[in-house]
Amino acid sequence: MAKKIFHAITLACLLALAPAANGRVYLDITSPDLKKLPVAVPYFIDKTRPGEITQKGRDMADLLGRALQLHGFISIVPPSVYRNDRGADWAALAVDFVVLGSFESNGTGLVMEIRFKDTATGKMLLGKRYRIPEGAGGGRLRKFADEIILKLTGERGVSNTKIAFVSDASGKKEVYVADILGGSVRQVTRHRAITVSPRFSPSGELLAYTSYHRGNPNLYVTNLLQAKTTRAISWRPGLNVCGSWSPDGKTMLATLSKDGNPDIYLLAANGRILKRLTRNAGINVSASWAPDGKRFAFVSDRSGRPQIYIMDTDGRRARRLTFSGTENTTPAWSPKGDLIAYTGLSGGNHHIFIISPDGGDPVQLTRYWGEYESPSWSPDGRQLVLSRTRNDRQELCTIFIKGEGVKPLFNLKGKQTFPQWSPRLPY
Repeated sequence: MAKKIFHAITLACLLALAPAANGRVYLDITSPDLKKLPVAVPYFIDKTRPGEITQKGRDMADLLGRALQLHGFISIVPPSVYRNDRGADWAALAVDFVVLGSFESNGTGLVMEIRFKDTATGKMLLGKRYRIPEGAGGGRLRKFADEIILKLTGERGVSNTKIAFVSDASGKKEVYVADILGGSVRQVTRHRAITVSPRFSPSGELLAYTSYHRGNPNLYVTNLLQAKTTRAISWRPGLNVCGSWSPDGKTMLATLSKDGNPDIYLLAANGRILKRLTRNAGINVSASWAPDGKRFAFVSDRSGRPQIYIMDTDGRRARRLTFSGTENTTPAWSPKGDLIAYTGLSGGNHHIFIISPDGGDPVQLTRYWGEYESPSWSPDGRQLVLSRTRNDRQELCTIFIKGEGVKPLFNLKGKQTFPQWSPRLPY
């Protein structure tokens, strides 16, 4: 009982930390004292089959629960703990919130009702009624999960996002896309050749990548909404690799080696060169745009070994950012602009670090056996997706920048590399 009282007091204090202008209160999810919130999501009720637990009702509750748990500060209490009793004694079970859902097929589609309740007060914090086509329930469940996260934190969740990555599951390195919860895995390219560096546009509609299937590493863009047409936008001799789209999606930073040295160029979305930004000062690759569009981070070996530099987008005032370690690569600028994640060589292994764009001491996030590379940020800036190699197995994992360890993301065939987290997508 003392533990329950302490948890309730802690939760109340944390909820009071950040009052919003409209009177709502949000959790401070950056607080080191925040414990995971226990949330119950009983199986959804099928109104056409009262008293019966259906597979569809189980699947809906499972999807919503996984979408909430993705954000790191919520733990889902299994229905077996409370025997799927929607009227359970939540206080005795130390459950802080409960999500109650029901659905009904009406011949023309699906009617779904969901309520998010505070178990301490019994108050409904959020309620929605959706009329949707059959088969569209997954999008609405993700949307409701993200609105719960918004209600609790003041920022919408990221459950309706995707991961682009390279996999050799087909026998060749091709680009794939999967939703963040591991569903709808889709092979995007079928070049039967090496493909690398997939990069989402800010809208999430376009995907740039480099393929060697014509013999030269050419830069391509495909529209993910129609999945039929892929067009080459840069096939200049040598490297053609996209580093990052601009925040407005109208241009991109890419490495070209058409003149011999790999340098960073500003390209229009159709591949036309707008400006050369680096000139022969070592090998210059892996450009990552700052969210304000005024600067970018990149890798250069101009000092003798690969290190991370920051340059203004007018091509001036390059300055070195990293000084710790002998090799630092793959910078990724956070969506909030306050951090840059990168791969660093430490103790003979590659690990993930974060550092302020203003410099200072980096923080090492991974400290475990294996190789960790290619970080990419979630849209809320709270976690990273990365590639981990152990015993010749390469898989995608996530890690929260404020704690918790590395967690495998998908269970897929083959080796997965070059992950890229999409922006928030339409539901």
